[in-house]
Amino acid sequence: MSLSVLTLNILHDYGPWKERAARIREWLDLLDPDLVGLQEVLRGPGSDQCEELFEGRGFHLDFVGASDFWKNPEQRFGNAVASRWPIREREELVLPDKGDGETRAALSVTVDAPVGPVCFTTTHLNWRFHHGAVRERQVVALCDWVRGRRPRDGFPPILVGDFNADPESSEIRYVKGLQSLEGRSVYFRDAWAEVEKGDGITWSNRNDLARLWLEPDRRIDYIFIGPPGTGGVGMIQSCRVVCDSPRGDIWPSDHFGVYT
Repeated sequence: MSLSVLTLNILHDYGPWKERAARIREWLDLLDPDLVGLQEVLRGPGSDQCEELFEGRGFHLDFVGASDFWKNPEQRFGNAVASRWPIREREELVLPDKGDGETRAALSVTVDAPVGPVCFTTTHLNWRFHHGAVRERQVVALCDWVRGRRPRDGFPPILVGDFNADPESSEIRYVKGLQSLEGRSVYFRDAWAEVEKGDGITWSNRNDLARLWLEPDRRIDYIFIGPPGTGGVGMIQSCRVVCDSPRGDIWPSDHFGVYT
């Protein structure tokens, strides 16, 4: 059997959220993913963007707050998981920061999937271009933590999210086993790079919401998977960029998603 995974940064409640949410739900209908990692999700009194997106789908949901939302301190800004199957356990990780008030977190759950227990983690790293050193510390902590949560002899751990770093950066090269950091090394497979050709751009200036920031096109959203198990368990079959088209002038988010 196959297991399908989606990651998407939803851009909190920026702009016409109700219309953007409808577009995201259209993509959920089209892709029908089993596991979803979302970033820039808001949860507060009387509102939960993850519940709004998955209402009526029967999914199991969880959330981790990384910080108070700057527009409304009653809301928490963070990451969410949606799973087709029950969540057996969950754990949160506060990531290293720069001490400037920007704080990040990761949420990892173990789900009871038909293939056995699966460790699934979603995260969102520091966003500024010059914060590569912070992201390096974040991926070292993150990868050690994710590897330690893998069920014994189970499905390879899956790590998704908005890493705010391009594939040539030291932080992404570390995750992919191409260089060491702090005397440590790990190895996760980059789903897009392993099975697809092309640039895999997830931050694109053809997107009206991204173009506002005057930043270059780049690939910064990823699905990483640990080494395959015996008999090919966890082999990557396909991967593509999704949530990459508007309906009228409504884009789902400023980021495109990745689906494998």
